[in-house]
Amino acid sequence: MINIDDFKNVTALVIGDLMIDEYLWGSVDRISPEAPVPVVCVQKQSHTLGGAGNVIHNLVAMGAGVLPIGTAGTGKAGQMIFEKLENMGIETDGIISEKQRPTTRKTRVIASNQQVLRIDREIKHNINKDTLEKLVKKIEDKILRANLIILSDYDKGLLTRELIQKTVKLAKKHNVMILADPKSLDFSKYKQVSILTPNKKEAGFATNMDITSEKDLFAAGYKIMDQVKLERLIITCGKDGMVLFDKGCDPYTIESKAQQIFDVSGAGDTAISLLGLGLATGASFKESAMVANAAAGIVVAKVGTATASIDELRRALED
Repeated sequence: MINIDDFKNVTALVIGDLMIDEYLWGSVDRISPEAPVPVVCVQKQSHTLGGAGNVIHNLVAMGAGVLPIGTAGTGKAGQMIFEKLENMGIETDGIISEKQRPTTRKTRVIASNQQVLRIDREIKHNINKDTLEKLVKKIEDKILRANLIILSDYDKGLLTRELIQKTVKLAKKHNVMILADPKSLDFSKYKQVSILTPNKKEAGFATNMDITSEKDLFAAGYKIMDQVKLERLIITCGKDGMVLFDKGCDPYTIESKAQQIFDVSGAGDTAISLLGLGLATGASFKESAMVANAAAGIVVAKVGTATASIDELRRALED
């Protein structure tokens, strides 16, 4: 049985695309006379860590230690990445500033608890060779302190095939579990990670399958496991929960715990964070996935990229 109080004993190495999520909160009381679109009267603005930053936020909310690896631009959004991590007491020497790669910023306009628009500012080219070498050196230095590695891939050019392969090699050398949340449609670059956690849509694209039934979903899962040489796989299915694939076992379905869904943004970040924490504390694959599913059910009931608290998770598990 999982003891969530043990999460504070876990240190996770998080490698991924660091972003800033910007929120413009307001209200709508009329339609624009210029075009058939709502006019949002902005009342407040807020910023949170997004992408791999949201994985970090989820881990910190559970009391875990985090060692981030990634890049940040030299502009205002990049400076915000460093400031927010430092304010959480997280070391930032694993983050490389690269002038040619401004920090991704996603601006969401929220009115009456609904997202009405998203604006993305980003550049998706791959990291350069110098940055790759620096990041690998940082991973080598920090992996000795890690119980867990999470690859948070938003397909923005950080997690290249070469960086993933070098990280997997180091993880195997030091016997550290490595989980990956994929956005790239070429899943072959994640070969030999411990667990892959795509959603149903990503699984369909990666296998070139139209997943319309449980049979299709199971077939896609087996195909991914064969292609990527996996022992374990989770396909998340939004309001329908998640399906676990464990080599040598039948697929296992966990139903969603969400009572009401407001916003699914960041649910995958929550799921992989809690899955990793559970496994790192010695819980079984099923037990860890159930806790991950419960936490994801908490965050989708909140507006915006959010996290679950220890107390919220404890209550959900008791229920």
